[in-house]
Amino acid sequence: MAVLTDVEIQKELTSLNGWQRNGSAIQRVFRFPDFKAAMQFVNKIAEAAEQANHHPDIDIRYNTVTMALVSHDSGGVTQRDVRMAGTINKIAG
Repeated sequence: MAVLTDVEIQKELTSLNGWQRNGSAIQRVFRFPDFKAAMQFVNKIAEAAEQANHHPDIDIRYNTVTMALVSHDSGGVTQRDVRMAGTINKIAG
């Protein structure tokens, strides 16, 4: 899959609430009332990621979850990452 240009990534980010560029990836930080709620969210993301066969990098710090997306096999952000970010946003509500 083709890597998006910087301009294309910025354009896609305008429609992905909360996501931003971080190096070669796009990322979003989610905050929850407690650890249990954060883990419930992560488990929902895990199911969606398995179905899509595209897995975010996930960092969990108590009630804060950071999701980062990059298509390592393509060497940058692709439409696959944009679609997964949209799916994550839908799950987050």
